[in-house]
Amino acid sequence: MPYVNIKVTGGSEAPTAEQKAELIREVTQLLARVLNKNPETTVVIIDEVSMDNWGVGGESTTVRRQKSKSQKPA
Repeated sequence: MPYVNIKVTGGSEAPTAEQKAELIREVTQLLARVLNKNPETTVVIIDEVSMDNWGVGGESTTVRRQKSKSQKPA
């Protein structure tokens, strides 16, 4: 039974319900096509992680996005 865990940032950038449904459907189909896995037993879980809990380069994604916005030319 394949198990796929997709982690994405939540909040205002979280995928919509439609996007999540498409991810689940397409990942399931991909595993069926590439690995010949049974779609009926394929598990796909999407975790939304707060941008405060997702860090890159020693900073939270919240801080990195704020810096990015403040550095854009006016």
